[in-house]
Amino acid sequence: MNFTRKNNKYIILLILTLIVGFGLAGCGKSGSSGEKAGSENGGEGDLSGELNLFIWSEYMPDKILKQFEEETGVKVNYNVYSSNEEMLAKISAGAAGYDLSVASDYMVEIMKKQNLLEKVDKENITHFDHLDPEFLNQEFDPDNEYSIPYMWGNVVIAINEDTVKKEVTSFEDLWDSEFKNSLVVLDDQRILIGIGNKLQGESMNATDPKVIQKSKELLMDLLPNIKAFDSDSPKTMLVNGEAKAGIVWGAEAYLAEKENPSIKTVLPNEGSNIWMDNFVIPVGAPNKKNAEAFIDFILKPEISAQIIEDFPYANPNRAAHELIDEDIMTHPAVYSNEEFLKKSDIFKDIEDAILEYDRAWSEIKQ
Repeated sequence: MNFTRKNNKYIILLILTLIVGFGLAGCGKSGSSGEKAGSENGGEGDLSGELNLFIWSEYMPDKILKQFEEETGVKVNYNVYSSNEEMLAKISAGAAGYDLSVASDYMVEIMKKQNLLEKVDKENITHFDHLDPEFLNQEFDPDNEYSIPYMWGNVVIAINEDTVKKEVTSFEDLWDSEFKNSLVVLDDQRILIGIGNKLQGESMNATDPKVIQKSKELLMDLLPNIKAFDSDSPKTMLVNGEAKAGIVWGAEAYLAEKENPSIKTVLPNEGSNIWMDNFVIPVGAPNKKNAEAFIDFILKPEISAQIIEDFPYANPNRAAHELIDEDIMTHPAVYSNEEFLKKSDIFKDIEDAILEYDRAWSEIKQ
């Protein structure tokens, strides 16, 4: 995976051992349906009906959904989730009706094992060749039979330099009493327990119950400093001054800095989590052709670049890079340096050890 704009093969070998989401319980948000219009590419003018999209919050601009509707006549309904686990829970529980979702690396592997995904007909993905080959044929889905890369990114520390007196270089620094009741952190058990693992010198994918227990204890000690758990829009509390610092998605750190220049990104010394999100089609999707047409639409370079303007995560669409603002392409919160990437972990399917993470997380959040 080409995590930087350079072709650093040794980083790929060191970082990428990737292993790795639902039923239509009522799609709460929807775009407005448009008249059928022909498309320059992909035969989208032959489509009709609906697309039921299930996706992360703050991850798909409304303007893009409306443009797809206008070009195809397909009405987009969508619901959002805050974590891979939330998405998996609904699909595993048998909810039906979603046509398209997004799953991170390790979650693709899990969903494949549970027979929750349809194969993607890549003949319908005419813009597939715009994707950087470094992001294709990963261990979690060789040949991309079930998944198509959408975005990738990281988890970083963001601090308000106007209010933080302590020098912050590490996750460990956030345990300082200076941050009492002033941190916003991601509401994600794999990330936060993984950080506890990192502080012990272990992998974010550690499965040893003793390591997980110690990580739980570390996070219990951090609770007095945590003002809020928020995976949807952690930048909000940073921008408005409610939080001095946070453990956030890289794109959220970037956006926070744009709104409040006192917010700065810190790449923690321990490294962090590097992830890759992918479009997946849930098993039994009623509008599979529409789902594949939407994926193809998103892979158009000009569309992909528009999405990054609103949600500046790193982009596996190589053809879109020249259309993306240079500030995004060079910012450390989005495209981090080589040293940080080498120290960071990709989540894997930890199989039965996830039960230990679940137990630890429930005690932390009780």
